[in-house]
Amino acid sequence: MPDNNSILEKLEGLEARYQEVSTLIADPDVIADQIRYVKLTKEYKDLGDIMNVRKRYIDCLNAITEAKDILTNESDTDMKEMAREELSENESLQPKLEEEIKIALVPKDPEDAKNVQMEIRAGTGGDEAALFAGDIFNMYKRFCDSKGWSLSVTAVNEGTVGGFKEIDFAVSGDNVYGTLKYESGVHRVQRVPATETQGRMHTSAATVAVLPEAEKFEVNINEGDIKWDTFRSSGAGGQNVNKVESGVRLRYPWKNPNTGEVEEILIECTETRDQPKNKERALSRLRTFIYDKEHQKYVDDIASRRKSLVSSGDRSAKIRTYNYPQGRVTDHRIGFTTHDLTGFMNGNIQEMIDALTVAENAEKLKETEL
Repeated sequence: MPDNNSILEKLEGLEARYQEVSTLIADPDVIADQIRYVKLTKEYKDLGDIMNVRKRYIDCLNAITEAKDILTNESDTDMKEMAREELSENESLQPKLEEEIKIALVPKDPEDAKNVQMEIRAGTGGDEAALFAGDIFNMYKRFCDSKGWSLSVTAVNEGTVGGFKEIDFAVSGDNVYGTLKYESGVHRVQRVPATETQGRMHTSAATVAVLPEAEKFEVNINEGDIKWDTFRSSGAGGQNVNKVESGVRLRYPWKNPNTGEVEEILIECTETRDQPKNKERALSRLRTFIYDKEHQKYVDDIASRRKSLVSSGDRSAKIRTYNYPQGRVTDHRIGFTTHDLTGFMNGNIQEMIDALTVAENAEKLKETEL
């Protein structure tokens, strides 16, 4: 069991910082500096959570001391019995609070609170891969609905027999990236496809990318360099389709800071019938794409330092297998298997995400031993 004093000393240092940050976020100069203000308000919230558990921990230690004092000095039988119950309750609570504090002290990924842009691409497997990409998209859609998050599709390329060759969508809500970041990678399916006449089992794949959405002030884009085209949307949409040029396409010359070469980024958005809205969403995807490229070096640095199995940032890694004949889903990074494939495909993926979060926190705790 950790030494109480070492835990409290660590938390005392953070209390001083909490007071300092609470003063800073009310300072007009700080409020005027958007980047600093956003960082400090996030830190204030995180420190507030730690201060909350600190108060509960101090109350618990005080209750233990008080109960022991009563048992030593009190002669009244009823008082002693109450003190025994109080002592037992708080002594079992103490290690739980210490564990909670340790987890709270693990440095949080500053990206976790962000919204995300997600991309699902059908991989090997032709039509069946596109159908599987559709199944995975529906799984995420149901999961997002259950969390009360907002999901909006930004671009779609449908498969010939259903599903998607590729689909891009944005998800916004509370702690979205922190929850969905573990989904990046190759998802593999083993099943007899609906397109298979001989009843043979196939293995197909779809690739998922989860990108933290960039804030406007985090990426420097020269909007004068953007070339815009408009075109008529196709697909489901009633009267408006093919009559109004609501789809937008942007081309942007971007200098890769790692290679020094200029690359052209091409982004299309056909999400709504409203051209200005599509333009704004295309810009949001451009910011996220550039941020992701520039941020990838930071992610790679963390991955190489941590050698994390859970979120290495390697999007070509096979992370999960969905085996339909056996009704199971296995995550290869942590060896976690659920035998409720139907529930999983219906969006019940929180248990898997919790297991991945616990595994990553355990890795981080090894590095920052309290």
